[in-house]
Amino acid sequence: MFRNHDPRAVLVSRADPANPLASYSKHAFRLDSLDWPSVEHYYQAMKFDDRAIREEIRNAPHPDKAARIARRQRRRVRTGWDDVKEVYMTRATYTKCRTHADVADALLATGEKTIIETSQYDYYWGCGRDTRGRNVYGRVLTNVRQRLREEGGRT
Repeated sequence: MFRNHDPRAVLVSRADPANPLASYSKHAFRLDSLDWPSVEHYYQAMKFDDRAIREEIRNAPHPDKAARIARRQRRRVRTGWDDVKEVYMTRATYTKCRTHADVADALLATGEKTIIETSQYDYYWGCGRDTRGRNVYGRVLTNVRQRLREEGGRT
């Protein structure tokens, strides 16, 4: 499956709620004056201008349910979403790390290793089945890791 990656790379699945680095991990945080149960909840909700849809997503009992609600409303995704979606994922991931020291420590513990999102089906956020995906989530984590280092002087 991951034949073309650095064997020392850190492999992360966004959808693994047990992994603190995953967007599905249940590490709540406060952002934009609201409490969010996970990065995935925030990310999915930000796709919409409609407050009712955002609230339905924010109150979903599981990150997977939040994603399903968003998929059901895909025709109502706000204009220009593709231009800003990485910014929202980064904001939420960074805020989660600043809220939960254990998550920040887990990210910092990856050192200089490449981080790869392992989705076989997602060629944007993940590496895709043939490892030719863009791995944007891996880059988001790498960028947040660098910012945490710069702010905290940690290595």
